[in-house]
Amino acid sequence: MKNNKVIIIAEAGVNHNGDLNKALDLIDCAALAGADYVKFQTFKAEKLVNQAAKKAEYQINNTKGESDSQMEMLKNLELKDDWYPILVERCSQKGIKFLSTGFDTDSIDFLENFEIPFYKIPSGELTNKPYLQHIATKGKELIISTGMATLKEVNDALEVILGSGLEKERITVLHCNTEYPTPMEDVNLLAMNHIARELGVKVGYSDHTLGIEVPIAAVALGACVIEKHFTLNRNLPGPDHAASLEPDELNAMVMGIRNIEKALSGSGIKEPSESEKKNISVARKSLHTRIALQKGMSIRADELVALRPGNGISPMLIDEIIGKTLLHDVPAHYQLSLNDLG
Repeated sequence: MKNNKVIIIAEAGVNHNGDLNKALDLIDCAALAGADYVKFQTFKAEKLVNQAAKKAEYQINNTKGESDSQMEMLKNLELKDDWYPILVERCSQKGIKFLSTGFDTDSIDFLENFEIPFYKIPSGELTNKPYLQHIATKGKELIISTGMATLKEVNDALEVILGSGLEKERITVLHCNTEYPTPMEDVNLLAMNHIARELGVKVGYSDHTLGIEVPIAAVALGACVIEKHFTLNRNLPGPDHAASLEPDELNAMVMGIRNIEKALSGSGIKEPSESEKKNISVARKSLHTRIALQKGMSIRADELVALRPGNGISPMLIDEIIGKTLLHDVPAHYQLSLNDLG
């Protein structure tokens, strides 16, 4: 991730609905949009929840008519082990990098088989010390989501990771809100910069709002990683589709981020850009005569007017021109030059 470019992670998550072809289509969609990574989720339901665990409210709302059991829902959303080589190969063919979030230590170990470039810690595992210790010992760069967390909890997790041997420079912390979709008034986007100031880490943003404006705003505020859920169709059944971008929206988000990237790439010094220099004389004004004047006249303020083009004497110099003597006759609306004045 040593790159000045904002890293864009298109989060396919569980939006494949247990269908390999949908998973492949999600890869194609993310690649076409220009995302850097497409990310899935790696877990075995039995290692993630117990039989009595209930769905979150948003999961219940987005899976109406289904059982309220997390176990039953998650069993249907597991990536099959034999899919991974197929998904990785498709990513290679499409020019996008494969990622998956492992939700337990066995899943992290399994992902080691697929040369995952870095690991992502999901918000729900931020307070899971054995998990944090295990993932840190892999020695790979980490991206950490912080939904539902206080700053102290984020710092506690960092201390566990750093204590397990991973350097802070290899960690990026994502501000996040774990509500699907996140209400705009709950985004608290400035908390991203609070994390950066207080903890001294690289920061980014994992977004669950509807639309694309908040992740684009996060880039303007300094995010170096953006993660965003996407789907093939927001009306598909499943827990995360309703809070995900559709393909055209994902395209627009990536384009918007890349444009903001360009807009932030200047020197930071207020000065004319190369593209606008040619317009200086066109848009600005210079001093002209308001009326015809004769040789030898002493110029008065009411005999001058500022008109385009601006390639003559700047109106900012009018006080220096008043009282000067004309060296020859000039017509009305004549653009003065220093050579006209004595």
